[in-house]
Amino acid sequence: MLPYIHLGSLTIPTFGLFLWLGGVAAAYLLHRNFVRNGVKADAISVVAVAMIAGVVGAKAWHELQNPAVMMRALHQVAEPGWHHPLEVLGGLLSWFREGFAWFGGLVAGVAVLMYQGHIKYDGIRAGAVRMLDLAAPAAALGYGVGRIGCLTSGDGDYGIATTLPWGVHIKDTALDPPRPNPPGLLVHPTPIYELLFGIALAAYLWMRGKKNIPIGQLTGEYLIISGIGRFLVEFIRRNPRLYYGMSNAQVAALLSSLAGVLLIAVARARNRRPVEAEATAA
Repeated sequence: MLPYIHLGSLTIPTFGLFLWLGGVAAAYLLHRNFVRNGVKADAISVVAVAMIAGVVGAKAWHELQNPAVMMRALHQVAEPGWHHPLEVLGGLLSWFREGFAWFGGLVAGVAVLMYQGHIKYDGIRAGAVRMLDLAAPAAALGYGVGRIGCLTSGDGDYGIATTLPWGVHIKDTALDPPRPNPPGLLVHPTPIYELLFGIALAAYLWMRGKKNIPIGQLTGEYLIISGIGRFLVEFIRRNPRLYYGMSNAQVAALLSSLAGVLLIAVARARNRRPVEAEATAA
């Protein structure tokens, strides 16, 4: 675990560093996809806005699942004696450093991407669902890279015990108060699994994007496959089982996969192809 990198007087949180690296990876892949499909949009601005919305959505979803913890954290931020605005800002940033829910980020990111699909670039709109298709490979890659920040910071690497040679020992920062795991306990490095899964999913979606499949189908496939991946990884994570033996994330993953099935059904029924859409827009 390496929560911070210290470079002289500069301290860099690794969670934020990998979040940024995830954004860079996503922006690069989205730019490549825009070029491949003749879309004039600025990939950096599209990813930046989607990332901000995704982080806020993920944090909001997590806190709404744990209202008591949220109120306690906000009370600490506003505790008596903190009068300087920078102190309050520092407390808020500290509170915002950890505790994010994948599904909340997905919902917020999708909403913002659909909005950006309606923005005209050089007088042409990509379209809300078409923008989701274009962004799907980038979303898979960016999410996988960003998850490594959870591994380095200790916020998210809550795998069950393992005897596998790549098991890791972490300090569990999600506990209140934080305390180390037993010295001999090794757990599954689930963020690494998610990184590998994200790379494989991005490669699959990139190849699928070369085909003239109905608009919306690629996004549907992303929702289904990413949902399955998230559902499966929860079996080796130490999240509480709340609904019929499932965790919050597993329920959200099922909803994601269901939404993907419905989207594919609608896309195939409409049968609107990217080539036709681009010819109409031109």
